[in-house]
Amino acid sequence: MELIKKVFDKIKKDKFIKAQIIVIFFSLILGTLLHFTYEWSGRNLFVASFSAVNESVWEHLKLAFFPMIIAAIIEYFFVKDEVNNYVEAKTIGIFTAISFIVVLFFTYSGIIGTSIIVIDILIFIASIILGEYVAYKLMKREDESTYITEILSIIILVFLLICFIVFTYLPPEVNLFRDVMKGVYGIGNIL
Repeated sequence: MELIKKVFDKIKKDKFIKAQIIVIFFSLILGTLLHFTYEWSGRNLFVASFSAVNESVWEHLKLAFFPMIIAAIIEYFFVKDEVNNYVEAKTIGIFTAISFIVVLFFTYSGIIGTSIIVIDILIFIASIILGEYVAYKLMKREDESTYITEILSIIILVFLLICFIVFTYLPPEVNLFRDVMKGVYGIGNIL
């Protein structure tokens, strides 16, 4: 009970922790909505770029990537003077979240031979929390940011952004991109 009290006391005092909690909830809500926005839009090709277009793991990575990057951009303007290593930390946090999804999904579904929606949802939630926690810890470290590391981080995020868009329309035919329900790849096979 004392530990919980200490955690809540720290949250009350630290504006940055409050921002991270808001970012987590924002990312979870937006990520959940992005699961449906492609269908809700009448299968709009622009919306497909940032929404899940099928039930592949790749398309579900968008549900973590896009909300986390949008939240990072917004959050930057509120916390930029209170943290260190912001761009690098957020890049590593986003990469951690999407890697966590891939590793856990293929590990558990490979072991049991199928996927279970409740476990998939829990992995999504845990990945956002883990990614933001990693980013938080890195931003609390000494300032280790350099111009080169910031540029490299931005290049990594832009590369991932381009991959998410391109592979929506031209996915490689490997399991990461395979719709687990219909066996199709990307948007091209389901139009």
